[in-house]
Amino acid sequence: MSDVSLTVNGKRVSGSAEDRTLLVHFLREHLGLTGTHVGCDTSQCGACVVHVDGKAVKSCTMLAAQASGSTIVTIEGLADGAELHPVQAAFKEHHGLQCGFCTPGMIMTATDMIARHPEGLDEATVRVELEGNICRCTGYHNIVKAILAASETIAKGAKGKAKQAA
Repeated sequence: MSDVSLTVNGKRVSGSAEDRTLLVHFLREHLGLTGTHVGCDTSQCGACVVHVDGKAVKSCTMLAAQASGSTIVTIEGLADGAELHPVQAAFKEHHGLQCGFCTPGMIMTATDMIARHPEGLDEATVRVELEGNICRCTGYHNIVKAILAASETIAKGAKGKAKQAA
């Protein structure tokens, strides 16, 4: 057994887990954060993406014990109370989901993608960066549209804050 201590969505949490427990299972079964989905357990689908220390990680590829000491953000931690994160709002506005199973992983991947490309994104970049996320329902068109819209919204917000600071 391993003692696991994390900061998840801004809260310090700890618990014991078998050494072989994957981070995705620790989040779901020990912490009750079921927004992170288990789609394949083989790192193929991206339904389990969370942010570990600010970077998108497929939580089915990381042991809970490996994550100990890290800061984790799950889909449940993106919104600010009742106000959706801009990527969540864009997925809603642009119908970037169908059954919703892949949506948490898509949104977590998108927020990481946008953070790494603050200058903005183009369709080709979004499509390449989504290669590790599988959606079995859509043709990705509205997912890409939502990510591009969120990227634009976030970039405008950053420019507005920079002008206010100047």
